[in-house]
This record gives sequence, structure tokens and C-alpha cells, in this order.
Amino acid sequence: MEQGKKRYYISVTHNLIQDVPGDSTEFEMMLTDDQVTDLRDRMNELIKDDEYTFRRAFVPYKSADHDDAMEEFDEKLIGLYAYLHQIGDEDTKRLIDEMNILPKLHQTDYHDDGYDGSPLNK
Repeated sequence: MEQGKKRYYISVTHNLIQDVPGDSTEFEMMLTDDQVTDLRDRMNELIKDDEYTFRRAFVPYKSADHDDAMEEFDEKLIGLYAYLHQIGDEDTKRLIDEMNILPKLHQTDYHDDGYDGSPLNK
């Protein structure tokens, strides 16, 4: 075991950082206390943005895919997975790479037909 690190089981989907495995565990990682704190802060920010985007979903005539709140949520989600990729071991990096989530979140397909000139988009 690396000095100063403990084993944690992380679920981004369920916003969990646990010291025991669970059914929703997506990642198993060795982390320092500082990394756990940073990860928890990032996950809490994502929850706040998720709650805000949920409230924004009920605004009529506002396209969610071009909403500033959604863009901010996406950026924080990308940042969270990028951070996990950065601090994770080879298995974590491989899993995130296999998920193809980092490049996928950067490719919005806004250039497809139907987006240009729409009065409902910003």
C-alpha cells in the first residue's frame, strides 16, 4: 500500500466515496486524505449544478442542450472524470478511457442539421 493512501470505492453516478465496496462502485482507488477532500468537493459542486439544471428544465422555450447551466454541469462532470483519471491507477485510467466519456462530453454535435437558426437555442 502506498504511504498515506487508503482504498476507497467511488461511484460518480451515486455520488459516493466509501471505504467498503458496494453495488454501485464504479472505481476502486487508493487516495490520500487531501485527494478524498478534493474529490468530495468536486462531487458536491456537481450535485449543486445538477439541482440547478433540474430546476431550469421546466423553463419553457429554453433548449437544454444550449443552456449555460447545462454547459457548466457538463464542464464540471468532465473535470471530475479528468481528475479521477489523473489521480487513479492504471485500472481507473483504463476504465475511464474505455468509457470514452472525456472526448464524448467535448463533442456536442451542435453542427448537425437542425441546430442552425433555431429560435429556441441561445
